Amino acid sequence: MCGRYVNVTKVKEIEKRFGVAANGLQIKQSANVSAGQLAPVITNATPKELSMLTFGFTPSWAKKKMYVINARSEGDHNKEDDVNYHGAKGIISKPMFRSSIRSKRCLVIADAFIEGPKVGKLSKPYCVHIRNGERPFAFAGIWDEWVDKSSGEVFKSFAIITTQANSLTQKIGHHRSPIILNQEDEALWLDSAAELSDVTSLLHPMSGDRMNAYPISADIKSPKNDSLHLLQPIGERVFKEYDYELYSSLNLEGMGAAPSRQRRLFED
Repeated sequence: MCGRYVNVTKVKEIEKRFGVAANGLQIKQSANVSAGQLAPVITNATPKELSMLTFGFTPSWAKKKMYVINARSEGDHNKEDDVNYHGAKGIISKPMFRSSIRSKRCLVIADAFIEGPKVGKLSKPYCVHIRNGERPFAFAGIWDEWVDKSSGEVFKSFAIITTQANSLTQKIGHHRSPIILNQEDEALWLDSAAELSDVTSLLHPMSGDRMNAYPISADIKSPKNDSLHLLQPIGERVFKEYDYELYSSLNLEGMGAAPSRQRRLFED
């Protein structure tokens, strides 16, 4: 699963990278995006605009608000989480997700994600990122719109689609991977007219060779903790590299500064 992720890129850089307009949206940079929090996404409904939706999916037909953070690409198939699974993409028939995978897809903007081993989970967390400074990137996401009948409140929310583990998540002992889209596939994911078979062809794990991870403090286990210092390495990387690319670049942007200076540096 992917229950926590990092989003610290400035709004102007997100606009440039994804070719969207923020239209004055206020975005709080976060080292620990958790269920129930608003986060920036790009939906197929408004593909040229940045939107703020709640992390934690509620389908339109639900009787009450839900916070489903992940959607399995295999649906009810591959219950053993076989890394060599090449079967049906059961998400297309799963009642909770079958409408959204067809008509309500989104790009979930992130710089990294937080994952731990299947046993231990976020008591032994790792910060997982793409190598060579490739950030921000986009998770494949789905969204929906739910209306609270008692208040009339419109609640828009999203989930991150997951698939079998790649070599990197296997290394840290986890059984799943969030689906990270290649940049050239992002337009297809947002294309409302795309064939379903073309959409589901994108539901595969990114090669673990393109990624790396390093252990961080278990303090990130609490959603209340959101300091950028939580991303500081406390041990060796899974795959050896010259330096800690993600942490080093964030540090240059002010991650090692005092909290007041951090806020100034991460504000537009």
